[in-house]
Amino acid sequence: MRDRYSFLVAAVLAVALTLSVSMAFVSAQNAPAPGAFVRPDRIDGKPNLNGLWQAMTGANWDIQDHSSEPGPFYQLGAAFAVPAGQGIVEGNEIPYRPEALEQRKKNRLNRWTADPETRCYMAGIPRANYQPFPFQMVQGTTRIAFAYEFATSNRVVNMTNHTKAPVPSWMGWSNGRWEGDTLVIEVTGNNEQTWFDRSGNFHSDAMKVTERFTLRNPDVMDYEATIEDAKTFTRPWKMSFPIYRRLEKNAKLLEFKCVEYTEELIYGHLRKPTN
Repeated sequence: MRDRYSFLVAAVLAVALTLSVSMAFVSAQNAPAPGAFVRPDRIDGKPNLNGLWQAMTGANWDIQDHSSEPGPFYQLGAAFAVPAGQGIVEGNEIPYRPEALEQRKKNRLNRWTADPETRCYMAGIPRANYQPFPFQMVQGTTRIAFAYEFATSNRVVNMTNHTKAPVPSWMGWSNGRWEGDTLVIEVTGNNEQTWFDRSGNFHSDAMKVTERFTLRNPDVMDYEATIEDAKTFTRPWKMSFPIYRRLEKNAKLLEFKCVEYTEELIYGHLRKPTN
């Protein structure tokens, strides 16, 4: 009996030793190199959203499903042609009021020059989050800062001491809070001069955007934005898409100061005629 008991104890110890060695080997394989930077998973108990992020959608062309289209000048061939894309609007329907839908049609007809993006105006929220440019998030406990590459625009999210927007602005006024592990931001004080895309989808100065940022894993973040604007839409509607962390070596936010490229478009008509 004693021999049988001794055998069982030895067997258990052998299995435990094997598991310990295997786990130690796996840990060693996954351990960061000496001196390597290890990104903390949480900051003050909340998910760490710090980093350089970028969406990979065609929504900046059109937030709804769309087919490919030619560009503005046939002389340029395929250059600046619109690629086909899947939309980010849930249900693929934007509930415009009848008069707003007519304005959207006019916007689309004039989109190559009327889109505020062509004038290097700040994109506004939510468009700044899905333009084909990266953006940086810097997370603090009382504020979270967003820096966008396009037109060097930015915004600061007040996580405490929420206040109303002092004036309407291109990037609106952001008040944030945490709901569990989801960052929720309410954006008000939006001016009416931004579009949702290059296709002419637009809003009024009554728009309120409620954003939700939720990490799917450390390098993928799910984004949702609920749009409320009683002047333009018959009901609230939502868009959603994933945003990805830029992981290239030495990835960093660059500058795209495009104002100098728009001077002729904006001010060319003011030039004095030459004799």
